[in-house]
Amino acid sequence: MNRDCSRRSFVSLCALSLGGILTAQAQRGPASRVPDAVGQLIVSVADTWNSQKGRLMVFERQNPRAPWVPVWRAPIPVLFGKNGLAWGNGVLPVPHGQGGIPSKREKDRRAPAGLFRIGMLFGDAPKAPAGVVHPYYQKTAKDCWVDDPAHPAYNKHIVVDPANPPPWYEKQRMRLGDFAYEWLLEVRHNSDPPIPGHGSAIFFHIRRGVSAPTHGCTTMARQDLLTLLQRLRPGMNPHYVLLPKAEYAARIQPWGLPPQMP
Repeated sequence: MNRDCSRRSFVSLCALSLGGILTAQAQRGPASRVPDAVGQLIVSVADTWNSQKGRLMVFERQNPRAPWVPVWRAPIPVLFGKNGLAWGNGVLPVPHGQGGIPSKREKDRRAPAGLFRIGMLFGDAPKAPAGVVHPYYQKTAKDCWVDDPAHPAYNKHIVVDPANPPPWYEKQRMRLGDFAYEWLLEVRHNSDPPIPGHGSAIFFHIRRGVSAPTHGCTTMARQDLLTLLQRLRPGMNPHYVLLPKAEYAARIQPWGLPPQMP
């Protein structure tokens, strides 16, 4: 099997596995708290809805009845959207349209708030960094991520022929050789299924500076991101929760979240 076929087969297998999980969850109805199958939770907390900065910690638990335990002594600093946060489309229902809080929209430069699955890790190198066991895909000139709400593949990764590219190729291709995009860990906001115009291409990636906000991603120092990637365990079904401090405190009990960060 050639390399391209091997990569496509790997991604297809991951998509089938994810599809089976989503189908099973849909049959059980919408969740009201962190699913029992989640044993690893990435938590980011911002001071307010308009904050560009926050803190991130990873928590783990042995089973659904066990307490959440932080894995590091102290949280790491992270950056969010230039305009702060907005309610996103994730695993748990959130109060869209209530209290004057905006909902995530394409190009609003806000990071999506809520609880989200973690998707594929994309990178420039042929292999994932040492110690990283999360599913990995090497991005090349063939790979695009569609952020055009009018496109049928909106908020999806697709592969094209760069020798005969579509008209939108330059705007939608995944960047190569950009230090900030050395690794892209997908946050599955607005993914199951995508709703046109509700936001796309949300990732964890390397920050461009200690105070440089994003267009909606969560960013951090390169070593901090590498530490996060090395901690992820697919068998623990990692999820990501991002909320302002007051919203987080209000959802600790109803959502089954970890206590406030150390």
